[in-house]
Amino acid sequence: MRYLHTMVRVTDLDAAMHFWGDILGLREVRRRESAEGRFTLVYLAAPADLDSARQHGAPILELTWNWDPETYSGGRNFGHLAFEVDDIHATCHRIMAAGVTINRPPRDGYMAFIRSPENISIELLQKGERLAPQEPWTSMPNVGSW
Repeated sequence: MRYLHTMVRVTDLDAAMHFWGDILGLREVRRRESAEGRFTLVYLAAPADLDSARQHGAPILELTWNWDPETYSGGRNFGHLAFEVDDIHATCHRIMAAGVTINRPPRDGYMAFIRSPENISIELLQKGERLAPQEPWTSMPNVGSW
């Protein structure tokens, strides 16, 4: 058995691509549109996984956009996606500057949580050793649920 992908339903494909691509930095690997099924599937991979993902080796994120409007709820009961980052502090600064709330700041220099526009919880983990705690993170409270 091999892990293939995680699927997230999105209600606004442009907003989802902005969040997952422009803000988090994932890159599109492939796309499938089905006029008959009235949906678009967009497969994304982390930059370090692009080559492997294109050969169906690395796990990827599948965004599913159903063309007919639907209401989705329960983002928290999905669980979360986890991404390893080179610098948790710099990553959180960049994400916060893009207007995304840091729900659980990286006070410990290791872990943070944010949410996607679809309310999916996303865990960011520091690659390697924890970074030394620093402001503004050490005194920043949790916001909402994560």
